Amino acid sequence: MAKMKKASMHIDIGISEDNRAKIVEGLSRLLADSYTLYLMTHNFHWNVTGPQFNSLHTMFMTQYTEQWNALDVIAERIRALGFPAPGTYKEFVKLASIEEVEGVPKANEMVELLVRAHESVARTARSIFDVVEEANDQPTADVLTQRLEVHEKTAWMLRSLLEE
Repeated sequence: MAKMKKASMHIDIGISEDNRAKIVEGLSRLLADSYTLYLMTHNFHWNVTGPQFNSLHTMFMTQYTEQWNALDVIAERIRALGFPAPGTYKEFVKLASIEEVEGVPKANEMVELLVRAHESVARTARSIFDVVEEANDQPTADVLTQRLEVHEKTAWMLRSLLEE
């Protein structure tokens, strides 16, 4: 990650600069994972085919819309902590734990890939809690909890589509 620059005015919100930087590092990874998942889901929405087309097309639209709205929440928390939010594909590729999907997978493979991606985002969100709790940063903990709930529930719902 490029060297983070702090805000020019001193920030005194009860979280040390060092802890804010650590939290922002984790939130930047979460933002990159979330953006990668958003793009994957939107891609699958555009390109899904087969007998499940209508239901998956609609489901993917609901999911990518939710993801799109979450991006702002995460990025704005980074800004509130006094650091710039990453915002380029180059930065996201370096920070993300989710790999891009090449080509156009079949519908069931799309669902499997999305399950894995949602689980990956959940792991990234969960990995930030230690420093967030140490810093007594309840607003970030709230964001993480909300994101975990969405990603774990979405992964469960997608997994359910794959059951016989």
